[in-house]
Amino acid sequence: MLDRLPRWARFGALFGLGVIAALGQAPLDVWPATLIALAVLLVLHRQVPTARAAAWQLWFFGLGYFGFALRWIIEPFLVDAARHGWMAPFAIVLMAAGAAVFWAVAAWFAQRLVPRNQITLALFLVAVEMTRSLILTGFPWALLGHIWVPTWMAQASGIGGPHLLTLITVLAALGLARLWARDWLRGGVVLAVLMVLAVTLRPGPAPQIAADAPLVRLVQPNAPQHLKWDPVHRDAFVNTLVRLSGQGDRPDLIVWPETAVPYLLNFIIDDLSQFDEAARGAPLVFGVQRRDDAGLFYNSLVVMEQGGQITATYDKQHLVPFGEYVPFGDLFARIGIRGMAVQEGGGFAAGTVPGPLNIPGIGLAVPLICYEGIFAEEIVTGPVRPRMLLLITNDGWFGEAAGPHQHLAQARLRAIEQGLPMVRAANTGISAMIDAQGRITASLPLGVEGALDAPLPAVAVAPPYTRVGDWPVGLLLFCGLLVGVLRRKTVSD
Repeated sequence: MLDRLPRWARFGALFGLGVIAALGQAPLDVWPATLIALAVLLVLHRQVPTARAAAWQLWFFGLGYFGFALRWIIEPFLVDAARHGWMAPFAIVLMAAGAAVFWAVAAWFAQRLVPRNQITLALFLVAVEMTRSLILTGFPWALLGHIWVPTWMAQASGIGGPHLLTLITVLAALGLARLWARDWLRGGVVLAVLMVLAVTLRPGPAPQIAADAPLVRLVQPNAPQHLKWDPVHRDAFVNTLVRLSGQGDRPDLIVWPETAVPYLLNFIIDDLSQFDEAARGAPLVFGVQRRDDAGLFYNSLVVMEQGGQITATYDKQHLVPFGEYVPFGDLFARIGIRGMAVQEGGGFAAGTVPGPLNIPGIGLAVPLICYEGIFAEEIVTGPVRPRMLLLITNDGWFGEAAGPHQHLAQARLRAIEQGLPMVRAANTGISAMIDAQGRITASLPLGVEGALDAPLPAVAVAPPYTRVGDWPVGLLLFCGLLVGVLRRKTVSD
């Protein structure tokens, strides 16, 4: 199909095919485009001559996919363009190229083990997506399975997590590829099974929220990142938080975003009267930076109760490399490379005490700060089932591009996987109340200032994923690849 084209045109077509595949990611959500592009890729794999050619084919496809899906990655570098702007093109190219290497490795191994076999390639793609989610601190962003978030199929994440969704994605593409090859029986059976699965997983109408459900106020100050820490503007943003929190009837809980308070907690902890007056006795959760006695800095979430008393603190545990800390920071600092979100020293220290936290009048809440909401396998709920997931974030780093939408999509999956409602407060949006089936029951859009009062949805029965995690999908992949290798050995013998 592509072998008649010049090499540059062939690679360009593969890059373009990858871009089409990325259309399934938020905010576009054109999931059929992803399936069709992957199906074409699997058809092309049947014609690839060598493992090296297969790897290059997948690398250029992946370069297009990740280049488009992760286009928001340039936004953080433009917040302080004078200091970090020069890094933006390198960041998007290196991120896309690096992520595409995982797919190239999948193609190389697939071709070496079972040449030109579509099933083997499909299974290896799922395996490397799982690996990408874990290795080098992990980066499970723009997983192939994320295309299902706006559909009924998203409920499958409650069974096997995000990687089951990725497996479903490649199986659907495999079914289309078989139809392309006029293998009507196998292709039709695969697609029919997946359609039945989607209908079976249909969540049905949203349950009515109880009249006595806690009322949660999400406060979105809409502080632009380039002004958020500016001494000239930061008091105004704090005043906005206070004003929006104190208006109307008193809610049962008030939640401010990540680093909503632009001062070290150490400097204000002795006098939180302004916050206390605005809360009017309701618990207030807010994001703030703090420093401990050893001089280490933390990105934290705190719970303030009546009287301005801080009764619980959670320090972010999974930090953003090159954002909140820089690996080998002393070395990089010598050439002027520092984390973008840090204020002092070599970056933040990672917290060591997991949640949940107890919130008066609400119950146990699993705290998550920004980036932590993308790691399904790292959510720790404890021995007692919590009342909710509590995510505070500052998506102001990502502007109003695809990043905030994709971050929100992943938050919806975390709610489904845990069977828990999620309270999500974002600095510039999108703040949202999400029910245990991943439906958004109320939200504030990007780029607006406001406060949203929303009742807290009910807790669902604990889904299978809370008990089994990712290992069943991993076992399925291992068995599938083992069968393929043994089958090839039997045929060759």
